[in-house]
Amino acid sequence: MSAGRRVSPHAFDPVGVARHEADAWVAYYRHEWVRLLAVSLRLVAAAFGMAPRRTVAGAWHLLRGFQQWSPCPDNDPEGARRSMERFYALVARTAGLPLDPARAAWLEVEWWRVHRERQHDGPDADQELERALADLYAYAYDVPADAMLEAARWRVRAMDLSDRWVSAGRCRDDPLLGRVYRALVRSHTALLHAVARRGSVRPQTPCAAANVHPPAVAAVSPTPP
Repeated sequence: MSAGRRVSPHAFDPVGVARHEADAWVAYYRHEWVRLLAVSLRLVAAAFGMAPRRTVAGAWHLLRGFQQWSPCPDNDPEGARRSMERFYALVARTAGLPLDPARAAWLEVEWWRVHRERQHDGPDADQELERALADLYAYAYDVPADAMLEAARWRVRAMDLSDRWVSAGRCRDDPLLGRVYRALVRSHTALLHAVARRGSVRPQTPCAAANVHPPAVAAVSPTPP
């Protein structure tokens, strides 16, 4: 884990973050908690560039939030919100963002709730899930929610593919995981472009993002609970 390279949450590498996030989704759904912690360390470092101690703390809060949310139906939404509030407090302090960590955590766990209901009730909740994601992005980046809908749609597409992968047996060599990764690259790239249109940053351009394949494992926002 490198120190001293501070990354703005408004200017991350969408390819690298998507790769780590796709890895995290695999570890989450296979309940590989030690691996998920390791991937979360890389994800937090790539997305936020925190100092090593804060990176470890942020990854731990993510892991605890995921574990508290994971059981179905007997999960702990309040515990998950508290863990995510601690995570967002670190993000706000590191990046100097005027975030209310409690509000950000509520929006985070709200889309987790919508996604879980959608997993059981079918795709009729597509628009509700897209809106829940767009609301979180809008709050975190101070951009109108409508400008974040493209990023949200691609993320929902990635979730659809991930849900199909879960239903198919959660195998690491399933070609669906490559499609999950590419959808995540598109989502993160769309998010950066939405922020750039507000004049905040010049987005980094992924190299042939749609054709990039994930590494051997077939590989910020956290895992889709």
